[in-house]
Amino acid sequence: MNLFERITIDPSVCHGKACIKGSRIPVSVILDNLAEGISKEEILKSYPSLSPDDILAAIAYGAMLAKERHIAL
Repeated sequence: MNLFERITIDPSVCHGKACIKGSRIPVSVILDNLAEGISKEEILKSYPSLSPDDILAAIAYGAMLAKERHIAL
């Protein structure tokens, strides 16, 4: 399975934010947790519906966006 198949964008779910497919967990929540130094294992405990591949998909999605856009800091 392509990692990006784990990401969905639906205007009727979480205001159209990118989420993990089949959940209402935004990709940004996973990336924010990782940026705060929370381990993958801790994230999986906090969100038991996630799989390790969901976390990898979130990272890949963030990396793709970083290549596509210039975000003012």
